[in-house]
Amino acid sequence: MAPVAPRSGDAIFANVERVNAELFTIRYGAIVRQLLTDLEEVEEVNKQLDQMGYNIGIRLIDEFLAKSNVSRCIDFKETAEVIAKVGLKMFLGVTATVGNWNAEGTTCSLILEDNPLVDFVELPDTCQGLYYCNILSGVIRGALEMVSMKTEVTWIRDMLRGDDAFELQLKLLKQVPEEYPYKDDE
Repeated sequence: MAPVAPRSGDAIFANVERVNAELFTIRYGAIVRQLLTDLEEVEEVNKQLDQMGYNIGIRLIDEFLAKSNVSRCIDFKETAEVIAKVGLKMFLGVTATVGNWNAEGTTCSLILEDNPLVDFVELPDTCQGLYYCNILSGVIRGALEMVSMKTEVTWIRDMLRGDDAFELQLKLLKQVPEEYPYKDDE
């Protein structure tokens, strides 16, 4: 039997069950608003959104691997391309451009021209320190940790703050060796 080829983000997106984008956007906005009300401090909301995203990411990677037929990536560069072209397309319906690599190949940027989470959103002056889409950085960090990559994911540019694009910086901190819970030869 021939090996199954990885599916493109467009092919997966076409076959994945979706929710109404406006409903999703408004619901996410309600969550952020409630966090702002409950936690009061913008920095605490940023941390909570990141943690929520992390918890989603550690579970979402299973669905991604099952539906995309993506095999193990060779290096961090290939991993970033898969996130940008397949993962973001599969779950958000958008793709990103990968760029701004450092010489070691351990830091890059994902640049999104479009972000469905920010439709209908304007940040008030009291929320200027808020990274409204910080849940995405947590999702990526959590998913990568489940495939043995310890990363730091931070927002560099944000259109809600007047920038020309959304830019996430991915920094590989270390490749964690896989540990198996048992030995095969016993």
